[in-house]
Amino acid sequence: MDTFTQHVTELKVYGYTIVHDVLSKAEVVELRDFVVSQEEKLGVVTHHLGEARHLANLVNLDPMFFKTIDHERVLPLIEAIMGENLILGSLNARVVRPGDGNQTLHSDVPIELHRYGEDAPVMMNTVWPLHDYTLENGATRLVPGSHQSHLSAPPEGFEVKHELQAIVPAGSVVILNGQLWHAGGANRTGEKRAAMFGHYRFGDWMRFQCDPHDQFPEAWWELLSLRQKQLLRMTQGVTGKHGADFYER
Repeated sequence: MDTFTQHVTELKVYGYTIVHDVLSKAEVVELRDFVVSQEEKLGVVTHHLGEARHLANLVNLDPMFFKTIDHERVLPLIEAIMGENLILGSLNARVVRPGDGNQTLHSDVPIELHRYGEDAPVMMNTVWPLHDYTLENGATRLVPGSHQSHLSAPPEGFEVKHELQAIVPAGSVVILNGQLWHAGGANRTGEKRAAMFGHYRFGDWMRFQCDPHDQFPEAWWELLSLRQKQLLRMTQGVTGKHGADFYER
């Protein structure tokens, strides 16, 4: 079986796959340094199922992030599951500080929008570690196969026996079905752990999580490829606010 088919099959069976060496060491350093520095200036503390700091709408902060939204080693795997009619719901960063604890296991898709069997999910997520992911710094936790459970999270009192952690070097990408139970791990080190999250939604009728049109510098529009413009719903230019889950950076 070729590598691409292996990844697609893992997404169907396990609900996630890991692609190694997507970013070079130099690219990781550039993105990480930016995220960590800007998180201190623009980031906010979030309490979504666990505490961390959050930096939203990275495509509006620097063009260096454009290459990640349609990366040739990542987007085709998402399209193989969801098709090509997609938008980038958001590209955000999460910085887990020393002492920040475990997130609660969850899926990213409301239960009424879950799909099963051969039906494609309405959302998929990508995790881009900007520090090496280890057990000690809280690598993303995953429950293989839970995307087919018909449950949006573990039921109260349920013992999760088959959880694993994505122990991967920075520059790798974890691609996961949005229905998969997952969570950030506790950071038991003395250093921050940063990662980006690219969130894809099915159908051009879907609203964004973070609207990329909001505060997008018009001078950057010409730097976007056609596919990037399609994913950002910008083929007609930067056209003002669109529907989004939230607008706060």
